[in-house]
Amino acid sequence: MPITRRLVLLGAGALGLAGCASTPAAPTAPIRPVTLVSAFQGRRDGTGHFRIWLTGAERRFTARLDGRVARVAGQRTLTVDEDFVYDDGQQDRLTWVFRETGPGRWSGKREDTVGEAAVIEEDGQIRLTYTADFKSLADTTRLGFADLIYQRPDGTLVNDGIVTRKGIPVAAVRFVIR
Repeated sequence: MPITRRLVLLGAGALGLAGCASTPAAPTAPIRPVTLVSAFQGRRDGTGHFRIWLTGAERRFTARLDGRVARVAGQRTLTVDEDFVYDDGQQDRLTWVFRETGPGRWSGKREDTVGEAAVIEEDGQIRLTYTADFKSLADTTRLGFADLIYQRPDGTLVNDGIVTRKGIPVAAVRFVIR
């Protein structure tokens, strides 16, 4: 069942979700330290799903990532091309451009983001927060994303995200990158 604007709005209207966490919990299993550059430089493939809590509707996807680091005007940048293929046939290409703003701190922009994304590398994990206009085959919906990226001991990267609509948690995303 494709995710539509109606399903996202229905999920957002559920007052019972107001008590849900708005950021992902840190993993309880051991992790290997990861930075934004170590996570996304080079080519990577992953699979994921977007699930609306209230309805259980789910949208699966695969993605190929290609990241490269450069220095622009003395500032380190990371550019990550993301090629998505969704289970409903939709394909999308988005490109993140992150700029290092200080030790363990980055800001970023992608074609669908509203304003700048904030990235914090801390305790061997990455927290990424941003607002984006999420496209489905039927509509575009403005959503907030709070992602936690960590690395398992076997090198697998996991990106767990909580999705909000008008500040209310409505969905979760899990993207596993190999």
